[in-house]
Amino acid sequence: MSESQTPILELRAVSRRRGGRPAVREVSLAVRRGEVLGLLGVNGAGKSTTLSMMVGALAPDTGSVWLDGLDLAEHPQALRSRVGWLPERAPLYDELTVIEQLDAAASLHGLRAGARRAAREPVLERLQLGDLRQRLVGHLSQGQRQRVGLACALIHAPALLVLDEPCNGLDPVQVVAWRRLVAEFAAEDRAVIVSTHVLAEVAASCNRVAILHQGTLRHDARIGADVAALEQRFFTIATQTESA
Repeated sequence: MSESQTPILELRAVSRRRGGRPAVREVSLAVRRGEVLGLLGVNGAGKSTTLSMMVGALAPDTGSVWLDGLDLAEHPQALRSRVGWLPERAPLYDELTVIEQLDAAASLHGLRAGARRAAREPVLERLQLGDLRQRLVGHLSQGQRQRVGLACALIHAPALLVLDEPCNGLDPVQVVAWRRLVAEFAAEDRAVIVSTHVLAEVAASCNRVAILHQGTLRHDARIGADVAALEQRFFTIATQTESA
């Protein structure tokens, strides 16, 4: 398989139990550069556990996770340079300035001092954070904090960007700006995964959707023009009972 065909991320029949119960059951999924995948499901569908396995925060009980052709169980260091991760609550420190927060994130991803400075300025400009560089993170609005969290996820120029409910707490103008950024990232030969329970967000920002329900993958397809059909498909899956 050539590099262009190799998925940036591949889940191979991953399963994981949490609290003694199956949270994810034999999910197989591949994501390639240029794709914006919406991971869709109601609360409790298994999205958070699946995301945690994607970014190496949890190891699957069975199955395997591959990143750029490398098995993460054998090459966990591949995550450091290739994956940018923005959880629902961005791990920010209120007592740091925006620049200090970005430098801390860059250091965690292995960038040395000179490289950190070179990487910081383009990210600040792109996310319109330049005027806030010396502002304490604790003094920022929700939208500004989201942009700082995204800047931390992008500081090392990852090939895969994973976003968990990125539009929570944002106003409509900020949501539109986020959608534009996601489209730009995919156009730069990156892959983006957006986890959400909001169908409209997937339809507006993604070109492919994977629907999880009760820990299993129930649907995986490109998003076409017929959003009403996708809405009906999601409703049908989300209202199925355990025995369905």
